[in-house]
Amino acid sequence: MAIGRSSSSGSSAAKAAVKKALGEMGFNSSGGAINWFPGHMAAATRAIRDRLKVSDLIIEVRDSRIPLSSVNADLQPHLSKKRRVIALNKKDLANPNVMHKWTHYFDSRNQDCLPINAHSKSSVKKLLDLVEVKLKEVISREPTLLVIVVGVPNVGKSALINSIHRIASSRFPVQEKIKRATVGPLPGVTQDIAGFKITHHPSIYVLDTPGVLVPSIPDIETGLKLALAGWLLVVKDSVVGEERIAQYLLAVLNTRGTPLHWKHSNNRRMEGIRYEPEEKHDYNLKDLRPKKKPPNVSDVVYIEDMVTEVQGALYFSLSEFNGDVENENDLECLIEQQFEALQKALRIPHKALEARIMVSKKFLTLFRTGKLVPFILDDVPEVNTAS
Repeated sequence: MAIGRSSSSGSSAAKAAVKKALGEMGFNSSGGAINWFPGHMAAATRAIRDRLKVSDLIIEVRDSRIPLSSVNADLQPHLSKKRRVIALNKKDLANPNVMHKWTHYFDSRNQDCLPINAHSKSSVKKLLDLVEVKLKEVISREPTLLVIVVGVPNVGKSALINSIHRIASSRFPVQEKIKRATVGPLPGVTQDIAGFKITHHPSIYVLDTPGVLVPSIPDIETGLKLALAGWLLVVKDSVVGEERIAQYLLAVLNTRGTPLHWKHSNNRRMEGIRYEPEEKHDYNLKDLRPKKKPPNVSDVVYIEDMVTEVQGALYFSLSEFNGDVENENDLECLIEQQFEALQKALRIPHKALEARIMVSKKFLTLFRTGKLVPFILDDVPEVNTAS
């Protein structure tokens, strides 16, 4: 058996296989197969830039699974000039063993970063505590401080704002009645900007901004990472193609050798898998249920069994594979075998119409809800330790 492996999601074989499958699909606003940058997005981007000018600190929300791919590159020059905290949301879906490498990476760049779960009150409180610490240096100069939250759609920015609202309402109950306090009296801030007061001395307000799509994506792989993380739900998976996204996920898992780590997963305790993920997402696990479920089997057990079978199918297909996953053609053959194995594991009839799409949808749901494996798609950049 000659299985070549790479720790990087950007292996040449994976890139080649993906590019061959997708052709030259255009991930941009000016043409190609995907056009997702409507006119109002440009206006929203301009409005955000104006708000950034009067802000004292920025909370930039990113997806923990794609810490670099989930940025709005157009806004980065403006954000880098401001006092900023990067909130890596959906940490429950990210591999904790890799997450600490990302925090180290941001630390090495003197950038404050905090992995969070936007639905966890304690997690959001830690973020707000960090914000207060970062603002201490300007408190003596400004009686009223402004914090602005930015992020592309589907990174959990709205969930974070809702959690901040609940915390703010508990501290200042009067805000509960008006839902979102208007911050018009602040100099340079228009009356229609809504925000929440989180501290009184000094007065610190947290303001929301529209989630703005990036006008263009630099390459196919970045586009697929965004699609795999669910970012393209703003557009719909079908625009890229569920099968194409699933193929990319299999390419990444295989080149990293991830299924080989599942050898002993069949023995894990039942408590290890919960029916509801720690963080709420847009993907519904009900989609995994069959029309006829075996009698006397709970949803929890059914999903657990499905995960075990899927992991087993991918483990055995990779461990018994005699090719080289770093070879484009070999990798394609392996992925074809795995689609057949997944169809059996997911109990989809071979004669079913659109069986490949059904396999892809269920496979992607398992990944996106964190049932399959906690994972980070972006590779940690090398840190230059030279003095």
